[in-house]
Amino acid sequence: MWRLFALLLPVIRLYLAGLKVLLYQLLHSAFTLPVLPSKSGRVAIVTGGARGMGYETSRHLASLGMHVVIAGNEEDEGLVAVKKIQEQTGQRKVEFMYLDLASLKSVRQFVLRFKARGLPLHVLVNNAGVMLVPERKTEDGFELHFGLNYLGHFLLTNLLLDTLRSSGRSGQCSRIVTISSATHYGGRLNLDDLQGRSCYSSHGAYAQSKLALVLFTYHLQDRLCAQGDPVTANAVDPGMVDTDLYENLCSPAQLAKRPVAKLLFRTPAEGASTAIYAAAASELEGVGGLYLYNGRKTESSVTSYDEQLQGRLWKQSCALVGLQKA
Repeated sequence: MWRLFALLLPVIRLYLAGLKVLLYQLLHSAFTLPVLPSKSGRVAIVTGGARGMGYETSRHLASLGMHVVIAGNEEDEGLVAVKKIQEQTGQRKVEFMYLDLASLKSVRQFVLRFKARGLPLHVLVNNAGVMLVPERKTEDGFELHFGLNYLGHFLLTNLLLDTLRSSGRSGQCSRIVTISSATHYGGRLNLDDLQGRSCYSSHGAYAQSKLALVLFTYHLQDRLCAQGDPVTANAVDPGMVDTDLYENLCSPAQLAKRPVAKLLFRTPAEGASTAIYAAAASELEGVGGLYLYNGRKTESSVTSYDEQLQGRLWKQSCALVGLQKA
């Protein structure tokens, strides 16, 4: 009985969070991007930038004149995305670089390859993710949601921090934009069982990974401020967006989703708009530590503001990815 309750509770929390988002999207129009300034000469990395919201983010940043690096684990898909963006925007400085966030070795290799280019880095968009996948492990033995959605981005961000610092300056900070989700409101973080070994739930694992990203963003911003670094970190909630992320829903949920998605879900371009805004808007210059939803500052979950939990997660994450000195 306890095990059944433990499995059902994360499902209930996730779908309640989803219903609240759908109600909001029924009553409110999607955020419309303002005219953004040219970003010629600036460099951005977008993880998962070859499809869905990542593609739209990459395309829009390229249209502003940015040199965009699409980081992903499917080369053919990435190269097709690069060609499409070049044709649509007329910008040639769009490229693909291989990155598997489910492999800490791949993350380190990606950073080494990027740094060897001698490029600056002004925007890092932590966008890639998986949702509701059956229980699986990463190359390093971590639960897949926690390992890919959170730990891969945690390591990537930390390894790129020195480049972000050196590329930013007062009045023109570098920016870290991390994509979370409304599911984080129902997320629970058990530091003694981050891998969900006691009772695995794909719903709970996904919500936990999105909560971890918000906790990470806030703690990172505090560290950046304390050191006076010209870098900001913000979390973004894209809302419910009609992308391939929902392919792992159970069959009844898939059937229910199709008509609802046509009516209430955001398009990938609409879903990406707040991330693009966080990456490029002048009014967010020097502003960090925000949770942005539909283009506005929003309160995230009570748990996400727990500074002690933020610090403990950071310390434990450093140990898990081999950044004990970070």
